[in-house]
Amino acid sequence: MNKRKLLAKALSGSKNLRFSEVVSLAKAFGFRVSRVKGSHHIFVHSNVRELVNLQKVGGRAKPYQVKQLMELVERYSLDLREDEDR
Repeated sequence: MNKRKLLAKALSGSKNLRFSEVVSLAKAFGFRVSRVKGSHHIFVHSNVRELVNLQKVGGRAKPYQVKQLMELVERYSLDLREDEDR
């Protein structure tokens, strides 16, 4: 799915985002996986102090964690990098 469409879906508060979509969106904003322990995937960003925790539950991302990711994106004014497929 197009990164802009994923962003719109995440910002709308959709509770039906696949985990892989949220990971793709986080990476498009420059986050990278720091570590994985069980279902917890911890993401870091060089310009963000906080960590992002995303969990895969039944193939879906937890809605409150998607919201936390979007709040960090807004707080730190991160740019979406559509051209990078990481």
